[in-house]
Amino acid sequence: MILRMSDSFEARPPDEQHLPERKPGWGDRFVGPEGDPRGEGGFEGERATLVGYLRNQRLTLELKCAGLDAEALARRSVPPSNMSLLGLVRHLAGVEQYWFREALAGEPPAPRHYRAGDDPDGDFNDAVADPEAVADAWTTWRSEVDFAERFVAGAPDLGITGRHDDEPIALREVLVHLIEEYARHNGHADLLRERVDGRIGQ
Repeated sequence: MILRMSDSFEARPPDEQHLPERKPGWGDRFVGPEGDPRGEGGFEGERATLVGYLRNQRLTLELKCAGLDAEALARRSVPPSNMSLLGLVRHLAGVEQYWFREALAGEPPAPRHYRAGDDPDGDFNDAVADPEAVADAWTTWRSEVDFAERFVAGAPDLGITGRHDDEPIALREVLVHLIEEYARHNGHADLLRERVDGRIGQ
């Protein structure tokens, strides 16, 4: 059945009939303009620009998860997806770990955070509604972000290279990739958070 703008509420699929009418406003957003910790651009130079936009993306992830208990953070999206806000935090901890510790800093390869055994999706599949699991995920993610920030701050320039898939890769490319990775997953987080309590992304 093709729905038209004129179709009534009752014409929606049954699983959507309970949802309130969507009327976005500042009251539904995470923070008002005066309380937003993210910058609005205006960075000068390549390093400041890449670092600034990546910082904003990391802050956005924290904003989208703020104020939720373990049950809400672990709530999955629609089947068959295994995605949850907690799963995203766990996944991005592993992303930070790989790119900055292994690919750039040259640390010996180590198992990715939260990917135990043979399950490549363990960061999502094992994201359970447990306050200790939530605390561990945030501690791990913040530890990896701290390492990444210190690594970038100490790099003499953005042209230094690490190794990825046995090929050289420059720090600037990794920073662009991380911005892309966070932006993609923050889009997922928009929908996950709205499904939890109606708060919409920004």
